[in-house]
Amino acid sequence: MGGLIDWSAMKTFVVRILSIVLSLTAVAAAQDVIPLYSGVAPGSTEASNQEKQYFSKTWNTEIVTNVTRPTLTVFKPTAELKNGTAIVICPGGGFMALSIESEGAEVAKYLAAKGMTAFVLKYRLAHTGDDANQDFNLLYADKPKFLEMLDTVEPLSIADGLAAVTYVRKHASEWGISPDRVGIIGFSAGGAVTAEVAFHYTPEGRPAFVAPIYAGGLRQDAPLPADAPPLFVAAATDDSLGLAPQSIALYQKWLDAHKSAELHIYAKGGHGFGMRKQNLPTDHWIDRFSDWLQMQGFLNK
Repeated sequence: MGGLIDWSAMKTFVVRILSIVLSLTAVAAAQDVIPLYSGVAPGSTEASNQEKQYFSKTWNTEIVTNVTRPTLTVFKPTAELKNGTAIVICPGGGFMALSIESEGAEVAKYLAAKGMTAFVLKYRLAHTGDDANQDFNLLYADKPKFLEMLDTVEPLSIADGLAAVTYVRKHASEWGISPDRVGIIGFSAGGAVTAEVAFHYTPEGRPAFVAPIYAGGLRQDAPLPADAPPLFVAAATDDSLGLAPQSIALYQKWLDAHKSAELHIYAKGGHGFGMRKQNLPTDHWIDRFSDWLQMQGFLNK
C-alpha cells in the first residue's frame, strides 16, 4: 500500500549510509606530502616547479602534469585498522600525466580503509602544455617521437618508483609499518614503473608484493630476481591500447620462474578503468586485489 513505509528499503538505505560514514571515518585524509629526494632528483637538473593539477574533460578525471619534484602523499588508516602493511601507488598517464584520483587517491582511500598505509607517488613526467591529453595523442601518433620521449622520461619515472619503495621501507617505523610489508601497485605507465621495480630492486628496496594493472611500456629485458615478490595482475581484453598481452607476458614470467602470481583478464573494461564505475566486472577488480592481499597475509595485523 502506498501509504505504508517500506521498512525493508529503509533498512537497506540506513545500512548503506552507515557503511559510507564508517568508510569515511576509517580513513584519515591525506595528511603529509613528502619530497622523495632532499634536493634535485637524481638524473634531473634544477628546474622551476611547473606542476599543475586540473580536470581533464577527455579523461573525465583530475590529472597532474609536469612533475619535476617527485613526492609521496600519505593516506593513513585509523589506529584501530592499521595492520602494518604499506603500499606505494603509481597512477598512470602515458608518462605525460598522472590520473591522480581514479588511479591514485581513490585507490589509497580504499586500501587505507583495509588498514594499509598508502603512499601516492607523483613521479617525474615529460613536459606538457595546457592540455596533456592532446599532447599525448599527438605524440602517440608519431611512434618514433613517442619512443624517444619514453627513452628519456621512463628511466626517471622508474628510478622514482624504486626510490619510493626504498624510502618507505627505510622510514617504516615513522608510520608504524613493517619494512618487509611494503608493496607497490601501478596503472598503465605507473604499471610499467611497478613492473620495472619488480625486476630491478636492491635488497633494501625489495617490494613485498607488486601489482601492475593494465601495464604499458614494459621493457621486460631483465631476468626475474631469484626472490621475486608475489605478483597480482589485472587488465581487460578490450584494452584500447592493446596492452592485455603485456599483462599475460608478465604473468607468464612469474609462472615460468615458479613464483606466486595471480592474473585477472576481464572481457570488457577498456583501458584505464581504475576506480571508475562502468557497471562491469572491472568495477570490482580492487575487491579481488583485496582478497589476494588477504590470502597473502598482508591484511592481517
